[in-house]
Amino acid sequence: MTPDPIRTGTGPSAPAWRGWLLRLGGLVPSLIFLAAVLSPPLNHDVAAVLDFASRMLGGEKLYSDLIDVNPPLIFLLNLPAAWMARHSALTPPEGLLICLMVGCAAVLALVAALVRLPGRVTGPAERAALFFLMPLLLVASGHDFGQREQIMAMLAFPYLFMAERRIEGLATPRLLGLAVTLIAALGFALKPHFLAVPALVEAVVLLARLRHPGLAAALRDPVPWLMAGIWAAYLAGIVLFFPDYFGRVVPLVFDWYLDLGGAPWWRVLLTDLTGSAAILALALLGFVAAVRFGWLPRLLTAAVMGGMAAALVQHKGWSYHLVPVWTWAGLAGGLLLARGADRGLRPEDARRAAPWLGAGMAFAFGLFTLRGGEAPWMEVRYAESTGGRLSAWLQSHAREKPLLLLSPDIPVVYPAVNEAEARLQLPFMSTWLLQAVYQQCPAGGARYRAPEAMPAAERFVWDEVVERVVAEPPAAAVIQRWTAIPDCAGQRFDFLEYFRRDPRFAAAWARMRPAGEIDGFFLFVREE
Repeated sequence: MTPDPIRTGTGPSAPAWRGWLLRLGGLVPSLIFLAAVLSPPLNHDVAAVLDFASRMLGGEKLYSDLIDVNPPLIFLLNLPAAWMARHSALTPPEGLLICLMVGCAAVLALVAALVRLPGRVTGPAERAALFFLMPLLLVASGHDFGQREQIMAMLAFPYLFMAERRIEGLATPRLLGLAVTLIAALGFALKPHFLAVPALVEAVVLLARLRHPGLAAALRDPVPWLMAGIWAAYLAGIVLFFPDYFGRVVPLVFDWYLDLGGAPWWRVLLTDLTGSAAILALALLGFVAAVRFGWLPRLLTAAVMGGMAAALVQHKGWSYHLVPVWTWAGLAGGLLLARGADRGLRPEDARRAAPWLGAGMAFAFGLFTLRGGEAPWMEVRYAESTGGRLSAWLQSHAREKPLLLLSPDIPVVYPAVNEAEARLQLPFMSTWLLQAVYQQCPAGGARYRAPEAMPAAERFVWDEVVERVVAEPPAAAVIQRWTAIPDCAGQRFDFLEYFRRDPRFAAAWARMRPAGEIDGFFLFVREE
């Protein structure tokens, strides 16, 4: 059994309370971020995906009634949370947080099982680093907790620990290895870009095993083949069970989504968040090239480089794209320091210093992450924020009622929608498709295209909005002033003006009455 890093570090004569106090003190950063991720608001993209999963349970079909660019796996993984909310007193966000906490606990258990297997030599400083850092790294994404990148980074941890055992020729029990491989394959399948991570990690494993046991034996390793089989089965499942994804959504992605709001990779690299992550990744690469502190730091570095590639290829530079980089680099850096201490100090000095070193790492990483307006500051101020006030209004006027939402701004509106459990009417998470088709002004100086002149994508949006509002007039509506669409000939794009050109929509809208405004979000309620 692995010794307690705190007890071994305080010495046989130290009072027991000192060990417990040090353990609790070192876990304070983890507890702060745990409290933040369990507090509202839920991340906007996470909330939007959860809303679609809830609507799927209600009978709406993904990619037919619900249109989004994401492959289906993330929606399927949200179904248990939506089911829990439907069959209990839990809200959907509460159900999802329970599922994510179970996932964190499972990952910690798998890592602990791998570390305790025979054959792995773990020094006291490394044990302390893992004890304090691993819980923190699973929740330190803060407001990005639950994003696909955070889930992938979390599920990859056991896989990276097992990869070190594979290089060193250490056996892993079959059921444990199967569980580790399965969850890692699911994590990497969440986005096609994520496959850059296992590609680089497996390249390191293969190169390390070329001399011993040799290429033939290395190629017989079942882990990469099993993951590839899972991905192939998933791809076949999309074709079989979600044919509209390739037939309907992927063409929209290539025609309109990829060029919307993106930038060349080199320009993304020069942004503050991505540039800082790139400097960290390169520095880490230099460290692991200069020192020989085992394979796990090198494997983590390979994963970091794959995470950077996945972030750059998305051309956005958003904070959650970089969560894997910060997460894996945090553990790699901690392991380099810990293994350096275990090798450079006398055994008794290493045992004495280990808990202080581990706790110091946790505080250093936690303080580094507590920056700007992110967690936990966002959660503390949520009730007074635009999203918090919008949530309170929706809970009063649209709770479990049909809601018309016309907004390009997912970050503000979607946590509020989930908290009110409002029934969104439209098949889109936002008005991104209108943004895409109106990036250029219509010919002839018109502000809006006539229905007969609309391209297929715009006509699709037009028909869906008009027909759904006519079929079920909303109980409430939230219409954002800002449309993310450029002005044309001095005229701004107005959602209501645009859709009220259709007499059917105008007739259905006639009973809607203004109910105020919250920071550019116009509020309407239906007159009974």
